[in-house]
Amino acid sequence: MTLTDYTTLTPLSARGVVQDAIEQADRLISGVVAVAGPRTYENTLAPVDRAITMTNDAYGVGGFMAQVHPDEAIRAAGTEAEELHSKWAAGLAFRRDLYEAVDGYRQTGDAATLTGERRRNLEFWLRDFRRAGQDLPRADREHVEHLRNRLIEISVAFERNLAEWEDGIDMTPDELTGLPDGYLERLEPGRQGGTRRVTVDYPDYVPFMDQATDREARRRLQFKFLNRAAAGNSELLNEAVELRWEMARRLGYPTFAEYAMEAKMADPAAVADFYTSMLPGLTELGRAELATLQTLMERDGVADTLQQWDWSYYDATQRKQDYGVDDNEVADYFPLDAVVAGMFDICGDMFGIDFAEVADPRAWHPDVAVYAISDRSSGDVIAHYYADLHPRPGKFSHAACWRLRAGIATDDGYRHPVTAVAANFTKPTAGSPSLLKHDEAVTLFHEFGHVLHNALTEAALPRFSGTQTERDFVEAPSQIMENWMWEPEVLQRFARHYRTGSPIPSELVDKMVAARDQNVALKTLRQVFYGHYDLALHGGDGPTDVDSAYYQLVEMTLFPPHPDTHFGASFGHMASDGYVAGYYGYLWSKVYGDDMFSVFVGEGVLNPAVGARYRESILAKGGTRDGMDLLRGFLGRDPSPDAFLEKIGLGTADG
Repeated sequence: MTLTDYTTLTPLSARGVVQDAIEQADRLISGVVAVAGPRTYENTLAPVDRAITMTNDAYGVGGFMAQVHPDEAIRAAGTEAEELHSKWAAGLAFRRDLYEAVDGYRQTGDAATLTGERRRNLEFWLRDFRRAGQDLPRADREHVEHLRNRLIEISVAFERNLAEWEDGIDMTPDELTGLPDGYLERLEPGRQGGTRRVTVDYPDYVPFMDQATDREARRRLQFKFLNRAAAGNSELLNEAVELRWEMARRLGYPTFAEYAMEAKMADPAAVADFYTSMLPGLTELGRAELATLQTLMERDGVADTLQQWDWSYYDATQRKQDYGVDDNEVADYFPLDAVVAGMFDICGDMFGIDFAEVADPRAWHPDVAVYAISDRSSGDVIAHYYADLHPRPGKFSHAACWRLRAGIATDDGYRHPVTAVAANFTKPTAGSPSLLKHDEAVTLFHEFGHVLHNALTEAALPRFSGTQTERDFVEAPSQIMENWMWEPEVLQRFARHYRTGSPIPSELVDKMVAARDQNVALKTLRQVFYGHYDLALHGGDGPTDVDSAYYQLVEMTLFPPHPDTHFGASFGHMASDGYVAGYYGYLWSKVYGDDMFSVFVGEGVLNPAVGARYRESILAKGGTRDGMDLLRGFLGRDPSPDAFLEKIGLGTADG
C-alpha cells in the first residue's frame, strides 16, 4: 500500500480532505435513501460501511493533524476537520431518512438471513438509531442532536486547550537539587540568569516530582500542573456535564452513566459493586502504606501531613531505600531505541510478526518513525505503525493510540490497517539517548497493545475492526502488555546499559520486580478516585460541579486536596466520548488483562503457541463478538478476578 505523504499537507488540504470525503459519503447515503426496489444488505448497509470508511480514512489524514502536526495553522485546520468528522459521524444515527431505510431493510427476508458480522452490524445500527432518539417526536430528536453537536464542539475545544497549554517555573540551582545532570542539561534557560525552565510537560514534570528535594518547588510545580487550561476547560467541562445529563433525560435514561454504559460490558450497579468490593481493603492497606511514607518525610525533618506533592518523591525514595531501585540507574538500561527493538522482538516471536522501518516515510514530523508489520508465516506486509514519541509545542500532551486506517475486507482482498501512537518521552541529547524510566517503558508497551489490536485485526467491517470493541474491554489488550515489562526473562532480552552495552543485572531486575507492588493500594486508590469522579459527574440525579466533585472525593486517595487547583480542567478523559462514564474501564479491563496473562504465566510467558492463540482469539476478532465471549474463548472458562486481586494485595475472590 502507499502511505500518506503528510509532508505536503497545508491548512487548506488538512480540512479539505475531510470535507471532500464527507461530500462523497453523503452521496453514498443519499443513494441508500433513494433505493426504490427491494432492499438488500448490498444496497442499504454496505454503502453506509463504505461512507464510514471513507470519512474515517480522511480523518486519519486531516483531522488527526490536530493532535500532532508541528505547524499551528495545520493543527487549527485539523481541529476544524476533527469537528466536521465527529459531527458527521454522530449525525448518521440522527438522520430520519437513513433510519427509515435501515428499518425498512430490517423487515426484509434478506435481513432475516444475515449471519456473523453483517447481522451484528444491523443490530448495532438499530441500537444506534434508538439511542439517538428515533422513537421520540421530531422536536426532541432535533434537540438531542443539537446537544450532541455541542458536546462534540466542547470535546474538541477542551482537548485543543490542553494540548496548546504552556506553563512552567524558572527554577534556581537550589530548587533543582536532586535532579540528575542529564535532566538538567535538557532544560531550557529561564528568563532570569542562572535559572532553568521546568515546564508542566510530562518529561519535565514527572522526574521533577519524583526527585526534586525542594518541597516548596514541588508544590509550586504541581499547582501549575493541576491548573493546566483551567481558565477555559473548567467552564467547558461543567457545560458538558449539564448537556450530557439533559441528553440522557431527553432520551429516557435516569443518568448519563446509564446511557453511556448501555453499549458497554458493565452497568452502573456493576461498577459500583466492583469499587465497593475493593475500597475497604484498599483503604486499610493504603493507610499502612501512607504511614510508611509519612515516616520517611518526618525523617527529613518535615513536620507536616504528607501532601499530594510529596507522594511521588517519597514513593521513589522508598523504592530506593527498601529495594535499592534507583530510577535513574534503571533508566540507563532502557534507551528508547533498545526498548522499541526489544518490544518488536518479543511481539514478533509471540505473535508471528516482523517489523521493518520504512525509509523516507513522509510523516508529519522528522521525529516520527514508521514501521511495516509483516506476517511471519507469509512474509506479507499486513499493517503499518507510526511512532511519534517525543514532545513538542502543541502536540497531544500524554500518550495514546489512534486508528488512522481500518483493516477491512474489500473486493481486492484485505485492506491493511494503519495505526499511530503519540507519546511524550524525553528527547535524546548530544550526550545521551532518550532514556526511559521503567514506567515510561511500561506505557510504551501499553500503547503498543492497542497497535497490535488494530494491526492484527481480521474483522471484515469497519465497525468491528481492531479496537472497535466495548470501551470497557478495549483496554484489556493493552493492560495485558504491561505484564511483560515485569518479567525477568523478557527484560534481560533487550535491556542494555546505554554506555557499556551490558545487560541489566539480574539482581536489579529482581529488585524492580520486588518493588513493583510497593504502595500498590495507594496507586489503585488513585484509579478508583478517577472512576468515582467520572461517575459523580455522570451518574447522579443532576449536574455536579466539576470542582466540587474533586474536593468532595479526592480524600478517597488518602491525600488532602491541593488547594485552589482545578483537576477536572486537565482530566482529558472527561472530554472523550469513549471514557465519559467509562473511566472505570481501566481497572475493569485490567481484571481481564491480568486474567489473560495468567494463561501465559501457566504455559510460558513467551510461549508462541499461547501467543498465536491470543492473536487469533482476541486480537484478530476485534469487536466481531462481545468481549465476554472473546474472553471465554481464549481462557476456556469464565473470567476470574483472582490474578488482579492478588496484584493489588487483596488475595483472591475466595479469600
